[in-house]
Amino acid sequence: MIAFLSALALASFQPVALPATVPQDGSGEKNRPRRSWTISADKIYTADGNVVENGFVRVEDGKIRAIGKGAGDAELHVAAITPGLVEAASQISLGPGSVEQDREVTPEFGAEEGIDLFSTDWTRQLKDGVTTTVAIPDDYNVVGGQPVVIKTGGGEPTFEDRVVGTGTLLRGCFGQSPSYNNSPFSGRPFGIFNRRPTTRMGVEWEIRDAFYKAVRSRRDASFTYPGADVLLRVLDGDLPIMIHASASLDIRTAMLFKEEFAIPHLVIEGAAEAMHEPEMLVRCGASVVLPPFSFSGNTGTDGAYMPWNTAEKLRELGVTFALSGTGSSDPDQALALQPAHAMRGGLPFDAALEAVTIVPARMLGVDDRVGSIATGKDADLLLWSGKPFEYTSRIVGVLVSGELAVDPRIGQEL
Repeated sequence: MIAFLSALALASFQPVALPATVPQDGSGEKNRPRRSWTISADKIYTADGNVVENGFVRVEDGKIRAIGKGAGDAELHVAAITPGLVEAASQISLGPGSVEQDREVTPEFGAEEGIDLFSTDWTRQLKDGVTTTVAIPDDYNVVGGQPVVIKTGGGEPTFEDRVVGTGTLLRGCFGQSPSYNNSPFSGRPFGIFNRRPTTRMGVEWEIRDAFYKAVRSRRDASFTYPGADVLLRVLDGDLPIMIHASASLDIRTAMLFKEEFAIPHLVIEGAAEAMHEPEMLVRCGASVVLPPFSFSGNTGTDGAYMPWNTAEKLRELGVTFALSGTGSSDPDQALALQPAHAMRGGLPFDAALEAVTIVPARMLGVDDRVGSIATGKDADLLLWSGKPFEYTSRIVGVLVSGELAVDPRIGQEL
């Protein structure tokens, strides 16, 4: 019931008592959204280990230009400011249209062609505090391609205005998704599902075969195939690979895969049962993205179960992890609620904040622009009515690239 009320507060909030008017920036461009502000707060949580009390953030032309103590001639005042949330595992895409399904391993494809920039999903995430997300191809293929890191708002709905990073990681999947509904050829094939893999073992074989051929292509050009160069970048450490694996057997497969090919940077996404193999997890050095918490513990993915204290256990082991809402439309799975759930399981506030801001930004390779409040970074900010992630607090304002997408003065989208 408490989580439901908190989710409701995130989705629809009332205005706070702030000035009714704000001076214009003098640009003279009436149709251009304003991108320069000075906002003060009782506390500013920068997500880099620092807290500024009774301070201000000055935003100029969409960038953070100054952070300091005092009011700083603020035009807006709120209880707290944090960085905008960074979603590390969202599948906002065109579904099957986001994946090239003529073969199982398509590392050369980008997710740009499978995104609808006019989808209402962007607005929903933005109002829930997510300012940067990753558009991941659906997991119909063993290797689906390269996700796109993108803003949920700010500027025009074009890739030029919204994209933060492309080609920053590769997407793969273990578990049942790539083999779901597939069947081996029998007689005359009549559709894309008459193919392998049809089992978890087949999924593993597909990705191992692709990587072995890529390795061999260094010595024998006849083994080169489309996308082999992308897999070589993964092996060389130039490109992280994010593999979806929820159940313990799939997480173990992913870790063994990392060790077999000496892959430098592996992110296991959806890793609900990561704590089933703690020693191996520490040994292999993989990072983890957790799925949304649920009251029953069941995540709905491959039957995986995730206790409330999973995030805290990972922190105690020294495993790098991020929290995720997966872009779900379920209000109880909103990313802004996941830190509160993790804190209920024992995770400290600072670690919870980092797990939805700077840590996922680093995983996605865009921490130079987003993920913390620092001079020169994009002005992606959340304005809170109280201490962030408390059940009695709510998001009252959202800035993305300096634009006030959710206005604390009126509680509505501008």
